[in-house]
Amino acid sequence: MLNFEIQNPTKIVFGKEQLSKLSYYIENVTTSKKILVAYGGGSAEKIGLLDKIRTELKNFELIEFGGIEANPEFDTLMKAVVICRDNKIDFILAVGGGSVIDGVKFISGAINYNGDPWEVLLRFDGKVFKSAVPFGTILTIPATGSEANSGAVISRSSLKEKRTMGGPLFFPVFSFLDPSLVSTIPKRQLANGITDAFMHTLEQYLTFSSGNLLQEREAEAILSTLIEIAPKIMENPSDYEAAANLMWSANHALNGNLRCGVPTDWSTHMIGHELTALYGIDHAQSLAIICPRLLEVKFENKKDKLAQYASRVWNITGENRAKIAIIQTENFFHSLGIKTKLSEYSTNCSDAPTIIKTRFQERNWTAMGERQDLTLDEVELIVKNAL
Repeated sequence: MLNFEIQNPTKIVFGKEQLSKLSYYIENVTTSKKILVAYGGGSAEKIGLLDKIRTELKNFELIEFGGIEANPEFDTLMKAVVICRDNKIDFILAVGGGSVIDGVKFISGAINYNGDPWEVLLRFDGKVFKSAVPFGTILTIPATGSEANSGAVISRSSLKEKRTMGGPLFFPVFSFLDPSLVSTIPKRQLANGITDAFMHTLEQYLTFSSGNLLQEREAEAILSTLIEIAPKIMENPSDYEAAANLMWSANHALNGNLRCGVPTDWSTHMIGHELTALYGIDHAQSLAIICPRLLEVKFENKKDKLAQYASRVWNITGENRAKIAIIQTENFFHSLGIKTKLSEYSTNCSDAPTIIKTRFQERNWTAMGERQDLTLDEVELIVKNAL
């Protein structure tokens, strides 16, 4: 088992009809009565959630900022940063899915940053967020686990870039998780959420054994749960039990527990981010495109864990079970209505393998994966096979 450190300060408030506690938790963090409420494309307004929040926070001055995109845009978020600075905001409430929460993490760090916050996302030497305005979340879409971790992904479409950020400053103070909200989610977003949670788990599981038997069993439990509930939740999003299990599984997939003492990969995410930046493909869809092809290219590295995954998660036996597990994984994505070929999303992607290889080379991303042996030529081959 590898060495690790873990601390997760986020308080989870799970279940329905919990919003009556919202003002109490905010008052525990700040004495200010001025709060920025950040949300996305308007679904929170349509389902009445924002009205409930306004009622619960009637004793606060709320400044609302909507329009955070599905892949939160740097330029949009900087508008919120200006509003926060002008109004001396010292608490932010994120209402939405992982994109809104990721966006708020960036806003919280950028408010007091002297300089161009983009240089932090570019990882320039010495450029870091040294403070963050505290924030809480009300989760509406289970998928990314951002409500209980300290990472975020920010896009800048004008540059065709998608960059990561994070650190101990960016854990939410609290997060409300109400499974009853799942009933309001469109099926495309449900499918994306299930896929995202599934892939977060695979990135921390399909590597090589470190002897951490507990983490492996926890990963297998999440994968098995998602496979079991996926058809239920896709058919009936109002199934509270299925929705609760989805929301809790997505949370555990990336709240920090699965990475403890084990090697992790994340190459699928790194390549998938490029597909989103270049072609506007949904994040989860980009992962479903890359994952099966990466498992094929890196099969020799991963065959032992693939065989374990086949046996324990898919109940597959036989000598070829590792290869069959890759097919089952891709079929699972198909069962959710998610396509796994890049050409099914874009008709102008034939040069994607070369473009992505070049971008990785320019960033010196020349050794990736759990063994740091994924080469640029392999990246190019994976994307080529995914066309």
